[in-house]
Amino acid sequence: MKIIKLDAIDSTNSYVRQLSLHEKLVDFTIVTAAAQTSGRGQMGTTWNTEKGKNLTFSVFKKVSCLENEEQFYISMATSLAIYNALKHFQIPKLAIKWPNDILAENKKICGILIENVIQNSKMTAAIIGIGLNVNQTDFDTLLNASSLKKITGIHYDLDEVLFQVAAQLEKYARLITERSLEQLKMEYELLLFRKDKPSTFEDTDGNLFMGFIQGVADDGKLHVLLEDEIVKAFDLKEIKLKY
Repeated sequence: MKIIKLDAIDSTNSYVRQLSLHEKLVDFTIVTAAAQTSGRGQMGTTWNTEKGKNLTFSVFKKVSCLENEEQFYISMATSLAIYNALKHFQIPKLAIKWPNDILAENKKICGILIENVIQNSKMTAAIIGIGLNVNQTDFDTLLNASSLKKITGIHYDLDEVLFQVAAQLEKYARLITERSLEQLKMEYELLLFRKDKPSTFEDTDGNLFMGFIQGVADDGKLHVLLEDEIVKAFDLKEIKLKY
């Protein structure tokens, strides 16, 4: 493991990708920044954070044992790693909101953005971007956002939290290398937010509908049991799970 600490950067994911183009990166290279000026989230969203109060970092992980259609297992492993790292700090009421937001007390405390490195039509590595709200307590109009400190009242050492997340990432990365994919999927589905509970979803046209989350497919699509007793698979671009 190699850790590169930066004061400020546009995006740690972008920095790692550029770095990987110019030099051979050590597996599990971590780039962390005190501030990101253009942090990115899922579906083109931005990730805003107060300087020096949270963890914003990216991990370069070599991956050669997964087929392209199995990429979502990296997302599962990352979600589980963060979940268990936060469990170590006794953060209450943790859950994974599909596809890979980490919630505590139904509030979002962590976002993940994974960008795969493809060479000759084969995935060779993943750049795992993580934004974890740690000591920030003011989120302005972001009603569904929270942080470790806001939830527990405790001020956390950022390096200690980073160490726990990195240790858990290494543990779950080994499960991918060992091809223990069924174990990953089982653990992930057990922790899914609102699994087997009546939930409200919104489609791309803004229409709301009810359904029950059943689990996920190998490619990451969400299996939802609809009112007509049909289980349908949705990808991230098709539906949004409402809180």
